[in-house]
Amino acid sequence: MDDDAMDDMFDVVIVGGGAAGLAGALTLARARRSVLVIDSGSPRNAPAAHMHGYLGQDGESPAALLARGRAEVARYGGEIRPGTAIAADRLPEGGFLVRCGDGSTVRAGALLVATGLVDELPAVPGLAARWGRDVLHCPYCHGWEVRDQPIAVLADGPVAVHQAQLWRQWSERTTLLAHTWRLTDGDRELLAALGVRVVEGEVTGLAVQDDRLTGVTLADGAVERCRALVVAPRFTARSGVLSSLGLPTAAVERDGRVIGTCVESDPATGATALPGVWVAGNVTAPLEKVAGAAAQGVRAAVAVNTYLIEAEARRAVEAYRAGGA
Repeated sequence: MDDDAMDDMFDVVIVGGGAAGLAGALTLARARRSVLVIDSGSPRNAPAAHMHGYLGQDGESPAALLARGRAEVARYGGEIRPGTAIAADRLPEGGFLVRCGDGSTVRAGALLVATGLVDELPAVPGLAARWGRDVLHCPYCHGWEVRDQPIAVLADGPVAVHQAQLWRQWSERTTLLAHTWRLTDGDRELLAALGVRVVEGEVTGLAVQDDRLTGVTLADGAVERCRALVVAPRFTARSGVLSSLGLPTAAVERDGRVIGTCVESDPATGATALPGVWVAGNVTAPLEKVAGAAAQGVRAAVAVNTYLIEAEARRAVEAYRAGGA
């Protein structure tokens, strides 16, 4: 962005140009709102070559989906600018001032934040480089592609036992790598009953051949063969802009363990505790997939438009009364 953007005023500024942000922008642009999307260009699912489970888009490249989405938003007059929004301030006269990393600013009547999250991965050498390819998390996203293949689940927390049960639905050749987690007797009994083999020993690296995962290496030098490695990332909300407005993150728990953070919102509309600010997608719903994130963006956009309509109506009544006085 350049200095010319400093005085720009939009009905709505959307921070984040992923599925949630673009779906919201499309809805608002079609509602004849002036809309700006500030997009840092770093979608969570960038490492994945394909997305799945999105009706009508199954197998599509995430990058291709976003490219089409940007074109659709632009078709209705929405504007998309590359950049990183780092903070926002409430304006005394109403609305918000959004500040970007390059020093530029833009004003908005309302904000929709769809900045997503960061997947914090286990500290195993080589693992991050294969994330979204054959180091996986969600079987609904990737399970079909590795069905009936040897799948290893990395245990560094209680979620791993649940993951082993889940991934077993796609492959009976599912193994749990005990790694750094101490399994209970109940865990071991359950896994044995399900036919899930447990391999002891800390995982120290990945075995890769011809750019394909072939297994994991253990501390004793042994190699456990697998075609996919399942991990449980920590889901950390990208909440900088929201935090600058005084909206805190909340812990997301499963089985009594914190698995990430999110910014809480109304589940139906995405409204936050701060009037004029909405959220959509993984920043508020860490376990949501692309289709669900897009749906959240649409619902939030409808709520934003309703908010703006009501604000405009109040101002019109005030002006009408003042004119008739």
